[in-house]
Amino acid sequence: MSSSAAAGNRRTHALRIAALTVIATAIALPLVIFVLGPNMPPGKDTTAGVSQVFDNTVLLVVMTPFTMFILIFILYTVLAFRVRPGDDDQRDGAPIRGHMPSQIAWLATTTAAVLFLAIFGSAELLASNGSGGGEGPKPIAKPSGSAFQVQVIGQQWEFTYRYPSYGGVETAQLVLPVGQEIEFHVTSLDAVHSFWAYELGVKADANPGVDNVAFVKVKKQGTFQIRCAELCGLWHGYMFDTGRVVSQSQFATWIAGQQKTFAGSQQYLPKYSLTYTPDPQDRAG
Repeated sequence: MSSSAAAGNRRTHALRIAALTVIATAIALPLVIFVLGPNMPPGKDTTAGVSQVFDNTVLLVVMTPFTMFILIFILYTVLAFRVRPGDDDQRDGAPIRGHMPSQIAWLATTTAAVLFLAIFGSAELLASNGSGGGEGPKPIAKPSGSAFQVQVIGQQWEFTYRYPSYGGVETAQLVLPVGQEIEFHVTSLDAVHSFWAYELGVKADANPGVDNVAFVKVKKQGTFQIRCAELCGLWHGYMFDTGRVVSQSQFATWIAGQQKTFAGSQQYLPKYSLTYTPDPQDRAG
């Protein structure tokens, strides 16, 4: 095969792959935008969840053309250049080592996509108050107005929760009032843990001596699952809980009951603080 014929043959294959990629992308994008995207986890019950669903949908939209191209390229190569009975070894033609236009096009498009996602993601984190992630003790992105503070304390192997607005009472359950901006203060007494409230779209590391702040506003009553997302020791897998989002009146009744239940032990708790330094000897028994 002459060099001009080989070049024409390569051009034909390239045009076919490009056309198939455009068709596959046109089919896949509506499914991503209108079917898959809106139903992605963690759901839209919180402000952080809404932001995460939107951001993940944008990520999928940007990556769909690249994914379609890779899949089409692989399938086309397998089908168009497969060895059939009776073919000789020369059917594949001479191997191509480097193709500058293809390399430039690939680098340009992928670089543009990565830069766009980096800028978009940074802007979204600021606009959505950290999107449910721990921002450290001095968060840059803060919601407007006041927020209801809840402290999350990780320890081997459970989470406990303190409510500074109610005398620093510590409970074994996490209950939140609906429609309220929540300001989580996440810390640890021992090892490194990670507070992951799945349906809330909140995930913040619990490090000893560190106050890790995360914001979220819950828009719907219901339950949510809590897990430790950081390997923290032997019983890490059992470090889970179920939280609840209730009405304002139900929360007032519940917190009053917790204050009454734990009134006797309140004197033994350390004064409410953003971090704690327990005596290692006491924890070791």
